[in-house]
Amino acid sequence: MIARLRGTAVGRGPEGLVLDVNGVGYLVAASSGALRKADGAGEVVVETYLHVREDTLQLYGFADAAERELFTQLLTVNGVGPKVALAIVSGSSPGELRRAIALEDAARFQAIPGIGKKTAERIVLELKGKLGAEEVTPIGTAPGAGTGHVTARDALVELGYSLAEAEAALASVDPALPAEERVRLALRRAAA
Repeated sequence: MIARLRGTAVGRGPEGLVLDVNGVGYLVAASSGALRKADGAGEVVVETYLHVREDTLQLYGFADAAERELFTQLLTVNGVGPKVALAIVSGSSPGELRRAIALEDAARFQAIPGIGKKTAERIVLELKGKLGAEEVTPIGTAPGAGTGHVTARDALVELGYSLAEAEAALASVDPALPAEERVRLALRRAAA
């Protein structure tokens, strides 16, 4: 298995990132974190996962090992393929996704294009038992920040936002703030 590539990003397209490693160009379907890491960098290290099917070999690239680990855990969920797993990992940090699983926040996953209610519930149900409690307790997060996110998101939905719009609005707001403050800042930024 190819677990890591170190090289120079020489191209980028709809299919992913082209990474030149000693003269060989690897096409890597990359997470948004890996794409940001490769932007403007000379040499970049990308953690990878090689997905093998009958008709193809596809490399998936990640900014760090935590993203790759969550990706592989998502692949164990029935109905979640590599493209959906990549979309999930690209949408939020691994810590936020693990917290959503621990809090049984299926709506967080429903906000991701391509994931319906049943698949979101299956992700939460199947992965909750696989994640250790120490993995879902974010270091440096204010107490109740995980539930504060759900409260803030639900408040924005009540105000007419879709789940995806609410998640996008809260993505740029400090997760350590109380729910009310997060909603206020999200509304202020949307109005700007």
